[in-house]
Amino acid sequence: MELIALLSSGKGTWAQVAGLLNHGEWDKVILLGSDFAKQFSHPNEFEFIQCDLNKRLKDLKDEFSQKLKGKINGTEVALSIASGDGKEHMALISSLLSMPVGVRFTALTKDGVVFL
Repeated sequence: MELIALLSSGKGTWAQVAGLLNHGEWDKVILLGSDFAKQFSHPNEFEFIQCDLNKRLKDLKDEFSQKLKGKINGTEVALSIASGDGKEHMALISSLLSMPVGVRFTALTKDGVVFL
């Protein structure tokens, strides 16, 4: 399964994404974030897609859709929205559902990677 994760401006929330990369078995990892999020580093391979998270909701959804087009191979993705705000979450979820692709929310817990 492919992992899609949002990296927003709080580095503290990036630990959740790093944990998912450490403990999950992913076919592919796509991280979306602003220019600031390019600072994220991890030894596991991932693709980073830079987006303007300051855009209005509809424009951000359109940017996510455009930049994710053709990058998702399966019919379902694992999605981490531990980082980001409501506007960013809505834009990303809306973008994925309009592709269409199924979404399984995922998080790293003390019991390991779980799907919610």
